[in-house]
Amino acid sequence: MNEAIRIATEKFTKLLEEQMQRVEKMKSEKEFLNYDELDKLVIGIVGGDGIGPAITNEAHRILEFLLKDEVEKGKVAFKVIDGLTIENRAKAMKAIPDDVLQELKQCHVILKGPTTTPRAGDPWPNIESANVAMRKELDLFANVRPVKVPEQGIDWTFFRENTEGAYALGSKGVHVDNDISVDFTVTTTEGTERIARAAFEYAKKNGKKRVTIVTKANVVKTTDGKFLNICKEIAKEYPEIEVDDWYIDIMTAKLIDEKRRTQFEVFILPNLYGDILTDEAAEFQGGVGTAGSANIGKRYAMFEAIHGSAPRMVDEGRDKYADPSSIIRAAAMLLAHIGYAEKAQKLEKAMDICTNVEKKLVITGRDTGATGAEFADYVMETIKAL
Repeated sequence: MNEAIRIATEKFTKLLEEQMQRVEKMKSEKEFLNYDELDKLVIGIVGGDGIGPAITNEAHRILEFLLKDEVEKGKVAFKVIDGLTIENRAKAMKAIPDDVLQELKQCHVILKGPTTTPRAGDPWPNIESANVAMRKELDLFANVRPVKVPEQGIDWTFFRENTEGAYALGSKGVHVDNDISVDFTVTTTEGTERIARAAFEYAKKNGKKRVTIVTKANVVKTTDGKFLNICKEIAKEYPEIEVDDWYIDIMTAKLIDEKRRTQFEVFILPNLYGDILTDEAAEFQGGVGTAGSANIGKRYAMFEAIHGSAPRMVDEGRDKYADPSSIIRAAAMLLAHIGYAEKAQKLEKAMDICTNVEKKLVITGRDTGATGAEFADYVMETIKAL
């Protein structure tokens, strides 16, 4: 056997062994954590890096404002975790330094600012994305992203599988030799069943009548084909819900089809396609800076802004002018997830008023507009008036 092939085969064997261990761990999972049974619920606040600390601080202030009574009664506590910066991660040569991971595991839910992912040409080492690592370490298998534009008839909820697909082994591809490099995509029965069931359960509980499965199963026949077939099997448990499936390329086109797009409600997607489609969808409600994101597992949950860390804004001294809308929307999703639906609805309504109706303050990202702190104050004053 060619020596390069032998080495590549050994690496692939190790990856398969790791994935099989992960499957066994998924099979042993317990039920979802019941927040009502906790003596004290701990909310982790993770600023991340770039503009992350600036915008996360404003969402933190709003959460403390809304949960003031619960904090005073000892039912809720906040834990600020500062160590998930690119500098700390590079120093430790880990996507999440060990001490930070331990702090994260002391929380029940986490509000997280954006983090920088190194890429070619950056001054940082080639460490894994902190987001990807957190999803794997805390087994946050469902990335849930809502997009609503009522005036256009858009009300979408995306269930993106978070721990498999093309991203699961994104940093573990193999350079076989100077001519060939290979990456891997992973689809498991356990992983697909749980994301599919999460989507169908959401649709059932929220009166949604249609679930759309998005793959490229006509070309990527093995992994995408498995994903599609398992989703269709799970669909049989929900006969009251209409199910259809689309390929990712035509799906990106149909989101901008004014006649077709209003017919979609809930989507199930593998990791890569979900990443692409949700960014496109967010543009309809003002861009990725306006959209929040939930990452749900059985033991932990993490809520985040879906945009990047914008280090250039920090370099130019403009981080205080960064728009905190996305992470504030994520904070509303966090409130709903832990059982404070009324407070979440108030925050969402206030955000709609501040960003779409009154617009007394406008954020431009520069000193021509409001600061994030001024906007957060505006949101809290609006909540008081509701």
